[in-house]
Amino acid sequence: MLPEVLRPRQQMRAFLSQWRMDPRIRPYVIRAGFYGIYRLGHIIIDWPLITCRVERWRPETHTFHVLIGEMTITLQDVAIILGLRINKPAVTRTCVLDVAELCGELLGVTPPADALRGLTISIRWLCQQLSTPGPDADEVDLERSAREFILALMGSFLFPNKKGVHVHLCFLPLLRDLTRTSTYSWGGVVLAHTYRELCRASLDRGCGISGCITLIHYGLGRGFTWADSILGDLRHIQHHHCRMPYMMLMRMAL
Repeated sequence: MLPEVLRPRQQMRAFLSQWRMDPRIRPYVIRAGFYGIYRLGHIIIDWPLITCRVERWRPETHTFHVLIGEMTITLQDVAIILGLRINKPAVTRTCVLDVAELCGELLGVTPPADALRGLTISIRWLCQQLSTPGPDADEVDLERSAREFILALMGSFLFPNKKGVHVHLCFLPLLRDLTRTSTYSWGGVVLAHTYRELCRASLDRGCGISGCITLIHYGLGRGFTWADSILGDLRHIQHHHCRMPYMMLMRMAL
């Protein structure tokens, strides 16, 4: 058993309080396919429930072992809860980056040394320094602000690191063309990242967990996709879908 209730590493509440979306960048965020994530907003998480679920996670099979058999989070859960694409080209990118050149091109500014940690950038610095485009901002400036917003959204909600305060710059090249950004299978990489963080939390016996916690929390509300044996014959898999929380349905519909 874990020594104590896990602590959150998501910074969605801080992100939303520090950075309100400028109406002028909304079309660009919609074009990139991340506006639905922003509209979900901050959701209160039941951390004792998350802790119990991590205790039942088995890294060998990427499933939760419960009384009825095995349960897991699927791509279908990601698509329904987060509204991200799951059947498009995979998200792959090299981590060999020239940070100064990349940020200068796509963000329009080079971050100071204290805002960087390796190939990650401070979300707080993004929120404080790059939050509002000027009144005379042109299309290039608005696209840069949209990239900053999406990058901070990724780091605070979809791919938070161990402390939830930095986001990896490997995602930035994928935001160069926002129209093309929406064609990637972001749901697949979010699910893979969540699996990895569940494995880390269950093996490390630590006191914190990162990853997309909202996916785990509301996946529990849907009941996941379960079977007597998740590794058995697919013909015997039975899907049991619980009704999603009304608030989530309303938010997804907006």
